[in-house]
Amino acid sequence: MLYRPRTPAPTRAAALVASVLTADAALHLYWTTGATWPAADGRSLSYAVLGTDVPFTPPVLLPLAALLLTAAALVLAHARRPGNLLLRAGTLAVAAGLSLRALAGIYWLFAKETGTAFHWLNLLLYTPLCAVLAVAALRVARWKDAARAR
Repeated sequence: MLYRPRTPAPTRAAALVASVLTADAALHLYWTTGATWPAADGRSLSYAVLGTDVPFTPPVLLPLAALLLTAAALVLAHARRPGNLLLRAGTLAVAAGLSLRALAGIYWLFAKETGTAFHWLNLLLYTPLCAVLAVAALRVARWKDAARAR
């Protein structure tokens, strides 16, 4: 007998996207306290995360954390109510945003200075993770209610 998971694949994909976006939001909220982990100071944190010098202050970080948490909630909500067109549009927007970040990451691999912390983090973590999450969010967005699909 073939193994059949109890949880549908789009639900698992939604959990993956929401978990990573929520963890990213938690990091942004942590940085609003003035902490710079895992970097030594704010400037090196900015260069590792963004490849440029940007202030890691609450006015910059709080809207980003709110956006990440909203995106996570949209994807999870659509997985629970796949027939809702507004949630589907929101999930497609999340997939589009993640796709744009992945494409920007590919561009930055060639446009930014190599050998920096950002270059290696972008190459090994940021860009591949955004690509995987974009595919997962698209899978959730394409999922239709089982009752309507019949």
